[in-house]
Amino acid sequence: MRLSRRADYALRAVRHCSGLAKNTVGSISSISEKESVPREFLAKVLNDLTQGGLLVSFKGIKGGYALAKKPKDISFLDVIEAVDGPIHLNLCTDHKASGVDHPKNCAMCGFWKKQEAGFKKALGGHTFSRYAKGKK
Repeated sequence: MRLSRRADYALRAVRHCSGLAKNTVGSISSISEKESVPREFLAKVLNDLTQGGLLVSFKGIKGGYALAKKPKDISFLDVIEAVDGPIHLNLCTDHKASGVDHPKNCAMCGFWKKQEAGFKKALGGHTFSRYAKGKK
């Protein structure tokens, strides 16, 4: 399993914004350059993060992006699900997809549900506070 490129870029963008000084915004150009993310793709990712309530955008010549919440209140899970939707490790855990090419009494569903819960707990417990300005 691998995170999508979209999720990776979103995590980098939020990490970047977490490290900005108070009352400072990150321009799309600066985020793109410093995080090695293609500018056009980044624009779409930043829009998703803004729509998801994790970033705020400021228009104008000195515009850019900043966190909508404190870094301690944004988890890796929040970011990934804002750009990719809910995480599901298997069809067993995706209630919307259940029944599609999946047996009704799958013996492995319990295993997948447990793994998914642990994975989400780990991602949900890791916030961007460690990347905030002044933290190492």
